[in-house]
Amino acid sequence: MEHKTYTVVIASTNPVKVNAALDGLQRMFPESKFIPEPASVPSGVADQPMTEQETLQGALNRVANAKALQPDADFWIGLEGGVEVIGGDLATFAWVVVQDNEQMGKARSGTFFLPQKVRKLVEQGVELGEANDRIFSHSNSKQKGGAIGILTHNVVDRRELYEQAVVLALVPLRNKELYLNPQP
Repeated sequence: MEHKTYTVVIASTNPVKVNAALDGLQRMFPESKFIPEPASVPSGVADQPMTEQETLQGALNRVANAKALQPDADFWIGLEGGVEVIGGDLATFAWVVVQDNEQMGKARSGTFFLPQKVRKLVEQGVELGEANDRIFSHSNSKQKGGAIGILTHNVVDRRELYEQAVVLALVPLRNKELYLNPQP
């Protein structure tokens, strides 16, 4: 990648997601500069995705909608948080999709399990961020440290969790020679 400035449309106006996307890009491409263009675009899935597939689809849809909104950008990034019941417990994670003009990269964040009180609210149709705020007596936690920040006492926060997934989603874009034209 050349040493220049790139425009990146981040399919969210949530500062946690915007900063995670920018930090991940900067870590993978330290020689470049990135101009963020936060954009509120629909995910095309439920406000609270309840399966891994629905969560991934939301991130893919956000990238497609961001690209349709600003087709002249250099990168488009969609981040979608979701939950899924695994072994009777409610797990939470995020999918990140990054696209440039040549290819797409996808990655999932780390996964952790939520307390049963949170699970009950989410299963009643309450979005995870709102459920966390109610159970943990916080306000707007999804634009701060999120459930992971609350539960780890900020050892890991939502931005850090998402940033790692952004870095992983950028692997194919950082290694184009291996991913665009794989030789047998």
